[in-house]
Amino acid sequence: MLKALMSPLLVLAAAAGSLPAQAQDNDASWVTLGTRGGPLAIGERSQPANALLYEGATYLVDAGDGTVEQMAKADIPLASIHAVFLSHLHFDHTGGLPALLGLRWQTNIFSPLTIYGPPGTAETVQGIWAYMGPATRSAFGQPGVKSMPADTGITVVELSDEAELMVDDIKVQARKNTHYSFAPGSPEDQAYQSLAFRFDTPERSITYTGDTGPSKAVEELAKGTDLLVAEMMDVDRTISDVRKNAPNPNPQMLAGLEAHLRAHHLTPSDVGTMAAAANAKRLVITHFVAPAADGRDMMGYLEEIGENYTHPTVIATDLSRY
Repeated sequence: MLKALMSPLLVLAAAAGSLPAQAQDNDASWVTLGTRGGPLAIGERSQPANALLYEGATYLVDAGDGTVEQMAKADIPLASIHAVFLSHLHFDHTGGLPALLGLRWQTNIFSPLTIYGPPGTAETVQGIWAYMGPATRSAFGQPGVKSMPADTGITVVELSDEAELMVDDIKVQARKNTHYSFAPGSPEDQAYQSLAFRFDTPERSITYTGDTGPSKAVEELAKGTDLLVAEMMDVDRTISDVRKNAPNPNPQMLAGLEAHLRAHHLTPSDVGTMAAAANAKRLVITHFVAPAADGRDMMGYLEEIGENYTHPTVIATDLSRY
């Protein structure tokens, strides 16, 4: 029997991909531009990207492949972007950044834009400038016409665990999560980090887990948050899908993949435990990976989450607003 979580209102919300109206009418809203975790692309969901909309400005949170197209569908102007926050540097979270920066240059948008991210973000963006070099130097093919440098207006700021800053009127906090498991204090631990973010406006707080496994640091970051936006993965279904697509997989590779998925991502039960420990008021599931899951499966995930967490919960679809 389904628990209290599965009220008619929440069943409807799960199907429609939206929370009750009071979460949407607030001045600070969150748009799930892309809700599919990588690495494989599918037609139904774009790769991870989100937009925090506040007082006429847009703050992108991750920028997976397809971000600019999803922004166009959501009617979010490119010129409204004040900042980009990258949770980590895996390709499914950064693949749309070259297109975003290239389109800014092509459309003469040189307003200030800060790219925030973990260690390695500056190197990543430098690589994008190198990629853009031939196109920006040749401009539109007109002899003697000089173009603006590709990096005009762009600032890169690298963040680490417990970073805290003000971006316009938004208080931003970052915590290192458990998407990587390098030995604490090791060179790898310093060089490669995955971050969760909390955004506090005067009206509401929104916490984004990024890619993570179970994490006390993320639970602390999300304490009492109005909206928790969490990743989720169906590990068993994903491993089964890998087996189907590679009937004779390398056993060591498969074991390593499964260990990564279980330790570095959240199962439905993990999500419920995290949201309950944080006492989050509402929960949105994104970065959703569950190959071939149908509506019945979705209800099963919500039921599993609801074993520990009984506040409003939805599994987001692309272009939903909360």
